[in-house]
Amino acid sequence: MIYIVTLSYVRPLDEVNAQLDGHRDWLIQHTKAGRILVTGPLEPRTGGLLLVRCADRAGLDRMMNEDPFVVHRLVEVEVRAFTPMLRAAAFPAEWAEEAKPI
Repeated sequence: MIYIVTLSYVRPLDEVNAQLDGHRDWLIQHTKAGRILVTGPLEPRTGGLLLVRCADRAGLDRMMNEDPFVVHRLVEVEVRAFTPMLRAAAFPAEWAEEAKPI
């Protein structure tokens, strides 16, 4: 399953910045493991967005609960699941196996 995860800051940026290194390490760990497909900050800087591939919502929740931003209650987390049906030919097939390439 593919998930769109939006993180919205609920604490001042100085508190967010204090946990940024740990958050980046967490992002790198899960990106290397193939769970986070792409991620980055929102513009303006009010939070971030992650495109995540996990077998199920329980696995996603376990992963998200390890994020220092979540642990320190710096963000509100919104999760939306979707089933890819179409994909650009350049989009990696293994990220959306059931999606028809166009």
